[in-house]
Amino acid sequence: MYTHVVLFRVKDPKDASTVAEVLRSMEGQIPELQGLEVGLNDISSQRNYDVVLITRFLSKEEMQRYQVSAYHQEQVLQRIRPLIAMSAAGDFPSA
Repeated sequence: MYTHVVLFRVKDPKDASTVAEVLRSMEGQIPELQGLEVGLNDISSQRNYDVVLITRFLSKEEMQRYQVSAYHQEQVLQRIRPLIAMSAAGDFPSA
């Protein structure tokens, strides 16, 4: 398995649930996606992000295909980019 984690900080806190909803829409739309978890941060801290995305794939190559898939590019990134102030990501092999 391969895990891809992205943390999002939104420009306006009221948009966090919209970003989460758009991210959840990937379930069933991207064949490479083996697992999807989206959470809204519930602890207020300057160092925390607002939305957390955890995705799982069978391999690093499948994660890379997901990143360039039409759904990810057109239905997810184009919709959330205007709402995001910053993001951070991490990728690693997992059990």
